Amino acid sequence: MFNNYLKYLEFISEKLDKFFSKQKDYIFCKKGCGLCCKNAQFPYSKIEMQYLLSGCKYLSTETLDTIEKNIAKIAKDKENFKGEKFLYDCPFLIDNVCSIYNYRGIICRSFGLMSIIKGADKKTQVPFCYANGLNYSNVIDPETKQVSGEKYRQTGIKEEPLAFNVSYEYLTGKDFEESFNFTFGKKKPMIEWFLEAQKEALAQETVNNEVQ
Repeated sequence: MFNNYLKYLEFISEKLDKFFSKQKDYIFCKKGCGLCCKNAQFPYSKIEMQYLLSGCKYLSTETLDTIEKNIAKIAKDKENFKGEKFLYDCPFLIDNVCSIYNYRGIICRSFGLMSIIKGADKKTQVPFCYANGLNYSNVIDPETKQVSGEKYRQTGIKEEPLAFNVSYEYLTGKDFEESFNFTFGKKKPMIEWFLEAQKEALAQETVNNEVQ
């Protein structure tokens, strides 16, 4: 099944690369920015998380130590959090650079493009980084948060700013599971996977102590 996920990932990555290339005049992503890796929830399915963690064996001990410290800090912050929606920086972000880039999840690969909102009338989801002068900032009206025809004409760019069907829900949906014969599994914020693993490890340790 894991090999089938890799085939899916190759297919999706190729599609996304084409979309980004088609929209290159509106994409201003740059290494060292890291905005998309901060203050979010980072939804990950079970198989995405397994793939992400499989890349950790290629990281240095120093990098792994930093990631573990980041996870511990996030876990503590979450424990003390009293609000409704807990947001945090990705623990794999080190010095504003993804430490495990080639193994990143779907939400990380698709962010930066404009996404079609299902059921909405001519509405699109624009990447929030436009407000920081990044993706699509040269054509987005800050009041409507939609593409401005006037701003687009002023750019003189031939290729139109387009939205694609790249929502996380769609890209990790049943159609792709059936096409590539695998399952994404349970989906939840990245930090929840680590907290669950910690609970399981603690429970196993308790069982082992009782047996002894």
